Amino acid sequence: MEFSTVQLSSNDLVLVTGATGLVGSHVAEQARQKGLRVRTLVRSGADTTLLRKWGCELVTGDLDQPESLAAACRDVTVVIHCAARVGDWGPTDDYRRVNVEGTKALLEAALAAGTLARWVQISSLGVYEGRDHYGTDEATLPSTTGIDGYTLTKVESELLVCDYIRNRKLPAVVLRPGFIYGPRDRTVLPRLLDRLRSGKFAFLGSVDKLMNNTFVGNLCEAIWLAVERDDVVGEVFNIRDPRAVTKREFIDTVCDAVGLSHPKKIVPLPVAKLLARLMESTWKLLGKKEAPLLNSARIKFLGLNLDFSIDKAIRQLKYQPSTDFRDAMKASLK
Repeated sequence: MEFSTVQLSSNDLVLVTGATGLVGSHVAEQARQKGLRVRTLVRSGADTTLLRKWGCELVTGDLDQPESLAAACRDVTVVIHCAARVGDWGPTDDYRRVNVEGTKALLEAALAAGTLARWVQISSLGVYEGRDHYGTDEATLPSTTGIDGYTLTKVESELLVCDYIRNRKLPAVVLRPGFIYGPRDRTVLPRLLDRLRSGKFAFLGSVDKLMNNTFVGNLCEAIWLAVERDDVVGEVFNIRDPRAVTKREFIDTVCDAVGLSHPKKIVPLPVAKLLARLMESTWKLLGKKEAPLLNSARIKFLGLNLDFSIDKAIRQLKYQPSTDFRDAMKASLK
């Protein structure tokens, strides 16, 4: 079956939000390699060394500064919306201000510019209910309760974009990646490595449960398909690596890449869940700004089976992720 594509050219202007972060920086770099004009929305004081090196246009602004967004969207034909407030702790309203209200302001600015041809929304597999998943696909609705401010507002921002698709004819595609890793990760992998090096790392429950691992390079392949394919506008796709790996393989591969011994300690999942509830209650009571060692998000990451189907992306988006987990993780930890 033939499918239609859009050939981007130097006449297009691609706006990348979150371009100083993991996903956004790779998108911006690849866009420049494709010969595209790239504009990035960056916070005042952000490290823009790489963006300048690649020849990106910089517009100073933020999602929670609506007045900065009109200039960012002027003449833009493609928006790749990677920016979000991330984390697993803190008031939900702090996440909502950026992830939902900021997204709405950007949507309005992009539509008002009158040149928009494609919007790619980087959502998350975290929009699904925080439970074990075994081949869950897009027919399962997002959970509107969420386990924390981040996951709840990622659901809300995705539903907002879908509402704009229906009611405002927004030419958007929604991608739901899982745990994203890759070169230039400054958050999850560095923290995991610190924990492994300390010797205090422990598995939570079965080591054979699956991860929703998503290499940034594979995600970028999906992003460009979403930009260039006309026949997938309005669709939502789960995105992960071609092979989901077990918690054991994930952690052991990280250890092998940096020369650490494989951890053996296992905390039974019921015990971990109880400790997480106690810690979360105590931390909230004390008003602590940092997340406790165990919380709902970390239980999900290390304790639940996170197997999500990418059959729809393979079938409709023609997603063919090219990098296997082991090669991707080695590249990520060079």
